[in-house]
Amino acid sequence: MKNLKVAFAMLIVCSTSLSAKSVRQVQDFDQNWKFTLADSTLNASSPAFDDTKWRTLNLPHDWSIESDFGKDFPSTAGGGALPGGLGWYRKTFTLEKSKDLQAKKIFIEFDGVYRNSEVWINGTLLGKRPNGYISFRYELTPYIKYGVNNVIAVKVDNSKQPNSRWYSGSGIYRNVRLVTTNSVFVDNWGTYVTTPDINGDSAIVAVQTTVTNTMRFAQSVGVEQFLYDANGQLVSQIKGALMVPTGNSNKYFQRLTVKKPVLWNLENPYLYKLVTRLNIFGIQTDEYTTTVGIRSFTFDVNKGFILNGKHVKINGVCNHHDLGALGTAVNERALERQLEIMKGMGVNAIRTSHNPPAPELLDLCDRMGFVVMDEAFDMWKKKKTKYDYALDFDKWHERDLTDQIVRDRNHPSVFIWSIGNEVGEQWGDTPAEDVDLQAANIALNNKKVNETEDVKLGRLGKNALLTRHLADVAKSVDPTRPITAACNGTQESNPLFKSEALDIIGFNYHEAEFADITKRYPKTPFIVTESVSSLNTRGYYENPSDSVRIWPSRWDVAFDKPEHLCSGYDNCRAPWGSTHETNLKIVDKYDHIAGQFIWTGFDYLGEPTPYWWPSRSSFFGIVDLAGFPKDVYYLYQSAWTNKDVLHIFPHWNWEKGQTVDVWAYYNHADEVELYLNGASLGKRTKQGDDMHVMWRVNYEPGTLKAVSRKAGKEVLTSEVKTAGAPVSIRLTPDRATIKADGKDLSFVTVELLDKDGNACPLANQLVKFSLEGDGAIVGTDNGDQNEHASLKKPERKLFYGKCMAIVQSSDKVGVLTLKASVDGLPIQSVQLTKK
Repeated sequence: MKNLKVAFAMLIVCSTSLSAKSVRQVQDFDQNWKFTLADSTLNASSPAFDDTKWRTLNLPHDWSIESDFGKDFPSTAGGGALPGGLGWYRKTFTLEKSKDLQAKKIFIEFDGVYRNSEVWINGTLLGKRPNGYISFRYELTPYIKYGVNNVIAVKVDNSKQPNSRWYSGSGIYRNVRLVTTNSVFVDNWGTYVTTPDINGDSAIVAVQTTVTNTMRFAQSVGVEQFLYDANGQLVSQIKGALMVPTGNSNKYFQRLTVKKPVLWNLENPYLYKLVTRLNIFGIQTDEYTTTVGIRSFTFDVNKGFILNGKHVKINGVCNHHDLGALGTAVNERALERQLEIMKGMGVNAIRTSHNPPAPELLDLCDRMGFVVMDEAFDMWKKKKTKYDYALDFDKWHERDLTDQIVRDRNHPSVFIWSIGNEVGEQWGDTPAEDVDLQAANIALNNKKVNETEDVKLGRLGKNALLTRHLADVAKSVDPTRPITAACNGTQESNPLFKSEALDIIGFNYHEAEFADITKRYPKTPFIVTESVSSLNTRGYYENPSDSVRIWPSRWDVAFDKPEHLCSGYDNCRAPWGSTHETNLKIVDKYDHIAGQFIWTGFDYLGEPTPYWWPSRSSFFGIVDLAGFPKDVYYLYQSAWTNKDVLHIFPHWNWEKGQTVDVWAYYNHADEVELYLNGASLGKRTKQGDDMHVMWRVNYEPGTLKAVSRKAGKEVLTSEVKTAGAPVSIRLTPDRATIKADGKDLSFVTVELLDKDGNACPLANQLVKFSLEGDGAIVGTDNGDQNEHASLKKPERKLFYGKCMAIVQSSDKVGVLTLKASVDGLPIQSVQLTKK
């Protein structure tokens, strides 16, 4: 009788606390925030604070990018020469006063706030997160008021500068959501999906579900898993139940069988959808969706990277998180465009340098087919700048690393965890006598340190043990992926290598050591975690081109010259790096090199090596800050894709009598013949392992024409013509139709044309933009590393013939008309349709 009463009481609780209607709601919480910059004396956490005079804006938001660039900002040119500061955000919202809603659990989720965020709800502090790249959430339920206004206040403190070696941005620069659930729900990032057994006929999809019960009694929770293919057809399901105590969470393990699985790979990144449903007494309490990719992989000492049983060379790039003129404010279309540009040159992998990425990036990599090295830290305990994460590492590293991996571990695109980049702990180590057994126990995954292990530990120091500890933290929440660290210290005494905690040896640079790496590490696979560091300015060329400039001569030697430019030929590099061609030959030659991540895919704000101010953004990219490819892009396209490629450069606007080196990148051909105004300048064939050919030409205006041939038959023709004076403007949108969702973008390229329709490669006129219709010009750019006008201004000079305007839609369908004007030329316009 007593048990019946308990069951009856639980049933009553269920009927009043659970609702099958709206089991989980995820609301975009980016709209209509109030914002102001402030000093440290302002406290705007109280709901009674008057914010009516503050600016109203939508998230994501980066306040730093709105400024002109400046020499005296404490971020320095290394940090992008833009301001930090302290900002406040506030959002007022109302929740319906209803029994159904009042029985719910309510959470707010932040994908990233840079940095030192503090969050309040109705005056109550919810918490603080120093790390500007980490995602987090808070529960609002105890503090919510129904039927009246509620106020979320967020303080963001990026005032202590410098705290980053590159441009960080400032503010709530990633997306925010309001999540509503029942009292029994799948926890945050609460599914963990692996594919432990795959063969040609079937695959096992293993699911671990974390279920939280906040009801008054323990609950027997039904857990149902439904797996759907890309066409929405149910392919597997399983049901079970677990008991979850009140106020606790439990994990439940289930295995689904998929017959004839379609495997996720780089050419066909096939995705399944897993739907997890919870129920109590037949009442559904939650529904949670997880993207699933079924694939197997391994890293082999001799064969490199093996995906689904096939050898694949990882052709990757490193990218920082800024989006050029958008700053760090996340936009899915801008990320997608970057990945499309990278795909176009044959890139199949991304390293998230040097921090946890936006979730949207990983979603895109899942859908588009990229291998991801998901990186955690740029520093550990030893700082690189005065106010960086080293100050927070001791207190926060374990929580941050765990949160990152638990958030990202279901992404089929993520193959490697990197626990650090060029950390200071690579050099020197504290003697073993200073290492206590408590630290050793942590490092060894809480196994008792016996006498033998203690002897072994005696050969290691704190830095090696710290490496073990970080690897163990990662393995504790995801034992299925290998751990690496990006090391520029390749000496065998490097404590990170001595720790034996790295599943993959990762080198930054040192290409001369790649060939024989298996002799040093015969049991550990190898990958080039960072390579090249070549320096280029799009559209600028210095002749002759057949000698390599090493700028600066050494990393710690100052370097400057009157014009802060680097030649567009592949002949200028940083002292620790190499030219693109040199490195590419080595990596492609050896199977034991799993692949590489080139520094970098795109130019980025900050770190303007080899220069300093007045430069403010990098020269490293294969593509410039605006998204315009540099010439070396076509080297990779010729080597990494199956496209027919013939790319000749430079432009053909020079002074008569100048000697100009003409380069060609090509493939699928035996030879290239070059013509100037119809006269042959000779045929060239790649010699040995060369990856380009060259002619030294006395300049005459006219037409430069290249023809590639295979077995005497023409493959491709490419022409470059001398351009005359500009007479018109050409506007070219990357997409003429965009979504009417308030977020989608069109990137519109601007060029000036002569009377024959040739683009003018040296044009540098000022272009002014205006927009008609319900939308906004959210940025302009040209790829110039030295221009100081804010990238938010609706005007931009052409830089070596190109600039760009970025147009954002509103949430209303209609037509936008972008107009561009240049003094002395007819105004040009282009229409963009919002659907």
